[in-house]
Amino acid sequence: MSSMTCPPSQLPGGIPAGADGTPKPMTLPAARLTAEQVADLHASFAADPVLRQKQNAIVRVSVDELAIDHQLAASMSTTVSHRIDDWKVTRQGKSGRCWLFAALNLLRVGAKAELGIQEFEFSQNYAMYFDKLERANYFLESMVETSGRSEDDRLVQFLLQTVMGDGGQWNMAVNIFRKYGAVPKAAMPETESSSNTARMNTVLRSLLRRGAMELRRLSSEGDMVGQEKTKARIIADVHRILTLHLGTPPSSVDWEYTDDAKSFHRVGVLTPQEFLAKYSTINLDDYVCLVDDPRSDHPKGTALTVEHLGNVVGAEPVLYLNVDISLAKQLAKEAILDGEPVWFGCDVGPQMVRKDGIWNALLFDYAGLYDAELSMCKEDRVRCGESAMTHAMLLTGVDVSDGVTRRWRVENSWGDEIGDQGFFTMADNWFDEYVFEVVVNKSRVSPELRQALDAAPLVLPAWDPMGALA
Repeated sequence: MSSMTCPPSQLPGGIPAGADGTPKPMTLPAARLTAEQVADLHASFAADPVLRQKQNAIVRVSVDELAIDHQLAASMSTTVSHRIDDWKVTRQGKSGRCWLFAALNLLRVGAKAELGIQEFEFSQNYAMYFDKLERANYFLESMVETSGRSEDDRLVQFLLQTVMGDGGQWNMAVNIFRKYGAVPKAAMPETESSSNTARMNTVLRSLLRRGAMELRRLSSEGDMVGQEKTKARIIADVHRILTLHLGTPPSSVDWEYTDDAKSFHRVGVLTPQEFLAKYSTINLDDYVCLVDDPRSDHPKGTALTVEHLGNVVGAEPVLYLNVDISLAKQLAKEAILDGEPVWFGCDVGPQMVRKDGIWNALLFDYAGLYDAELSMCKEDRVRCGESAMTHAMLLTGVDVSDGVTRRWRVENSWGDEIGDQGFFTMADNWFDEYVFEVVVNKSRVSPELRQALDAAPLVLPAWDPMGALA
């Protein structure tokens, strides 16, 4: 196993500890980098023939091609002993909607079976439309709530900087499904902006930041009526912009279809809530998000939440149950063996060959190439910003040999031109290092751990890495 353990002689964050366990700061006198030092470094480099050879290669070839263990990459099989998927992958385009795609991909497994259709997608555009509308309202409420703080307050600045992103968490997807239901993709197909959100988001950010400053000024003047009218006007502006970019979401669907057995079905008119209820086979209330927060001051078996992380005012907050990664893996494996895909969040970029669709924690040896120590344990990577949740996908297969889990099959949402027609293969060691959360049915979690969900959660600050996927 490749997992590293943080040194026990350090306090959380890597601060050296004294005999009494208190921080023991270490300082060095300030020193400038001199011309002589730089000249010596240049001379030392020039005198090393191996470094010169590496330089000749790196200036001409992608460093990944030099750092990769080609034998390891070639030896990674994409087959698994237990595989659920028999469908095509989806494509999120140039958008950060992975969390919605993964959630809707989970829901469509049951819907396909109910419909008798091999290939079916819920409208991701519909879900994003209402997430954006609700998130605008959520942001404005946060601005009113924090109006007593100065503009340079860290929380206010964080909220202003991160407003109207595409990302989100499992609970946020559930909030949208509960309130707005879902519709088939044909009822609200993709648009140019749904698959390429940058310009739309830029306009919405400008609108909301301007509105935030206006609401804060009205709050300082004690003008509650003005605040209410201003907020209503801003929401109307957001609605107009979203509708121009994404289209008008349907309030009902006149649903008729032909199944794969060539039988025609005329179902009739359904609201989005009725459509989701009719064709969804899982109860969203039964699922819990397990997270591996590796920081030692955040105990395992504790519920966690993140301040100001959400999308629907008054809905369920983002809630995690902090567990060891080994338990998260075990429960994910059990779900797949029972035929259930698993929504999960990870740090997608490290140790990945995108075109081949493979992850392995030992795939690239950058430290050996540069002759520089680069490795950190998972806890330190989270603490210093080296690693955080960046992408959500679906686990759809697992390879188990003699009781040992060797690799995982992953449904991505990056189209079918990469990997195994869009499906990726994850070595089990990569799961340990870079997967942070999985969503499973609560019934798989022990009663003792489930009790933690009823206690008041540990509230993490808005900028905490555990909120990074959003």
